[in-house]
Amino acid sequence: MSATAAIVGAAETTRLGIIPDMTALALNVEASMLAIRDSGLDIAEIDGIASTGHITAATAEALGIRPRWIDNTHVGGCSYFLHLRHAIAAIETGRAKAVLVTHGQSGRSRLGEEGFSYLPSGPNGQFEAPYGVGPFFTMFTLTALRFMKDLGITHEQLAMVAVAQRRWAHLNPRAFSQDLLTVDDVLNAPLIAYPFHKPQCCVVTDGGGAFVVTSVDRAKDVAGPAAYVLGTGESYAHTMVSQMDDFTTSRAFRDAGTEAFAQAGVTPADIDHLQVYDAFAHVPLYALEDLGFVGRGESGAFVEEGHTAPGGSLPMNTNGGGLAYTHTGMYGMFALQESIRQIRRRAAAQVDDVELAFSQGVGGMFEFAGSAIFATQPD
Repeated sequence: MSATAAIVGAAETTRLGIIPDMTALALNVEASMLAIRDSGLDIAEIDGIASTGHITAATAEALGIRPRWIDNTHVGGCSYFLHLRHAIAAIETGRAKAVLVTHGQSGRSRLGEEGFSYLPSGPNGQFEAPYGVGPFFTMFTLTALRFMKDLGITHEQLAMVAVAQRRWAHLNPRAFSQDLLTVDDVLNAPLIAYPFHKPQCCVVTDGGGAFVVTSVDRAKDVAGPAAYVLGTGESYAHTMVSQMDDFTTSRAFRDAGTEAFAQAGVTPADIDHLQVYDAFAHVPLYALEDLGFVGRGESGAFVEEGHTAPGGSLPMNTNGGGLAYTHTGMYGMFALQESIRQIRRRAAAQVDDVELAFSQGVGGMFEFAGSAIFATQPD
C-alpha cells in the first residue's frame, strides 16, 4: 500500500523530566517551534493545528499560526493518534496542507495545568468513585488482575515488562529512570496498588513533543528523512472500566489495530518495531495479544523470553516507555515520537534495519485507542 501522508518534522522539548520553570503552554510552544524547524517549513506554511482542548488555540496564538483547520479532540493519552489520523484526512481533502500536532504537559510540576476530577453526576462519579475507584492505578488493577488470573500471566512475567523496558531506558540518556532492574527488584519495590509495584507504574514528568504532517508529494521537497504513514485506526469501547465487555482484552485495541493493518496492507509479521502506550506494565501485554503479535495468553512468556528487549525479535518501547522514559499524563505523543525516530534512524537506542513501525495508544482505561503504522518509504 502507498503512504497517505508523511511526518516531515518531529521534536520533543529540550528537557524532559522535572521542568519547574515552564508552563504547559510554554512546553507546547517550544516543542512546536523545534518540530517546525526540523521540518524545514516556514511557520507561515502551517495551516492546520491539533492538540487537546484549550491549549490548541493558545499554542496557535503564541506561535502566530493562522489555521484554516483546527482539531482539539481530547480522548486522553491517545489523542495525538487521532489528531494524526484527522490531519491526514484534512490533507487528503485539501482542507490543510501542513498540520502541526502538539503536546505539552506539566504533569509533575503542575504549572498551567487543570485539575482532574469526575463529575459527580457522570457515570464514573456515580458508580465507581464512591467505591474507592479514583486514581488511575486503582482502575487499571481491575483489568490486570483478571488478565493474570484468566490467562495465567505470572507476577514474574508482569515484572519482566518493566525489566525489559528499563534495559532500553538504560541506553537512552534522556530517560527519566535509567538504572537496570531485575525481576526481584520489581517485586521487592513498594506496592502501589496490587498487583502493581512502583516500577510497573509510569513515571510522572513534565515535557512536550510535536510533529508536522503533510502530503507525500510535499515531503519529497523537504530536507531530511520523512516517516511515511501507511495506516491508522481509531476506536472507542466503553465509558467506565467496570463496563468492559471482557477485562482480558481491549476491543478498542482490536478495532483500531485491525483498521490500521488493513489500510497499510501489512500484517504483524511485517512489523520491525513496536511502540505501545504503557501507563502500567500490563498494557503492552494486551497490545501484543490484541494486535495479533502473539496468541491468546502468550504475551507474558513472550516478554519473559526476551523477545521485546534489546536484541529480541520484536523490539518494543525502545525509548524506555512510560514506565521509564517519560510520562507527562498523556504519553501518546512520546510513543509516536519514538516510532518516528526509529523510522528516521534518529533514536537513542536505534534498532537495525527498521522499515515498518507500529505505534499503539490508549485513552482512559482502555476506553479509546489509536494505531499508526510508519514506513521508511512511501510505498
